[in-house]
Amino acid sequence: MLVAIICKDKPGALQTRKNNRAAHLEHVDASGVVTIAGPFLDDAGEMCGSLVILDVEDMTKAEEWAAKDPYALAGLFESVEIKPWKKVIG
Repeated sequence: MLVAIICKDKPGALQTRKNNRAAHLEHVDASGVVTIAGPFLDDAGEMCGSLVILDVEDMTKAEEWAAKDPYALAGLFESVEIKPWKKVIG
């Protein structure tokens, strides 16, 4: 099942994102369930959120992945949405 995780950073949290980026990328690589991912950018071109598409067994696995993300553990996000997603193109 494909699941989209859509995260919005807290205002002024760019340094928190930068400080935890290496650990976040290790989490992405180690999990083996991320099919595509990347940051959202603000008007200045700075990272301000995340989109992660997971291929997991069920929503529980997606929720567990999101909860263990070093960005989440660092308190980076203002909001997190976890939704089933269907790939149509690409």
